[in-house]
Amino acid sequence: MDGMEDLTTVGRNARRIRQERRLSLGQVAKDAGVAKQTLANVENGTGNPTVQTLLAIARALGVGVNWLVAEWGSPVLVQRHANARWDQAPAGRHRSLDQIYGSGQVTTAVLELARSHRKPDPPLPPGTLLHAYVISGSVVAGPANDPRALDAGDFIRFPADVPYLLHAESHAVVHLVTTIPQVQQYYAEATVEGLEA
Repeated sequence: MDGMEDLTTVGRNARRIRQERRLSLGQVAKDAGVAKQTLANVENGTGNPTVQTLLAIARALGVGVNWLVAEWGSPVLVQRHANARWDQAPAGRHRSLDQIYGSGQVTTAVLELARSHRKPDPPLPPGTLLHAYVISGSVVAGPANDPRALDAGDFIRFPADVPYLLHAESHAVVHLVTTIPQVQQYYAEATVEGLEA
């Protein structure tokens, strides 16, 4: 993840948490002791906040700073086999598929999929991401409203806290990693009281 992506993540998280708590931009800026434009820049991913600013915004939102820097509700990421970058490592070649930040439950599995119908699976807990590497065969995977066709050697990461698809066009084998945040996401009806940062 580069610096611009980091700022985009911070901004997306700050805006989402503020909106879920039904707080105005002005109220959070006031509680954080920062200018309203500073907070707007952070939320737009165009600011370059100091650590002190991030801590102040996190406190004003009633969360730990890790809630601002961790990936929640990530966009779909596809890495095609043809565009894969391999780096030399001491034991051989290494292909990095993805990096996420934060803590929580991580489950790794290898799935054998038979040809199946394109019926979406129900959403998993808030903040859940699926990371799928196609070992063999062809699959369709991704949010139900944005599925992607994938072949052997392709990789996808997508949010699974919305209806999603993961099915085979024919027999397929997929390495699947499921990440679920340790702390549940906030919802619009949630209030600061009674929630741990």
